[in-house]
Amino acid sequence: MRTFESPDGTSWRVEVTMPGASNAMVVFHHPEAGSGRRNRYAWYNADVPEARSVTARLDPDALLTRLNDDDIARLFRRSMPISAADSPLDTTPSQ
Repeated sequence: MRTFESPDGTSWRVEVTMPGASNAMVVFHHPEAGSGRRNRYAWYNADVPEARSVTARLDPDALLTRLNDDDIARLFRRSMPISAADSPLDTTPSQ
């Protein structure tokens, strides 16, 4: 895992999971214990030769190493909450 500091100063732990041939899920873990509902995720689409092979899988560790700070910041801006809000009309995370 590596860390990413969001514009509000929160230090998120970044993990790459669910690798496929051409994409992987990038998960941003909130630093507060018990705050799993604040975790976020975004999909990363790879433009690498392996992406053309249906039997290939991206290496999560290599992908995390290959992503630079700008890539991670862009993914964070596009990220979505992993957990839904308590109410479908409420977009703020529960605490």
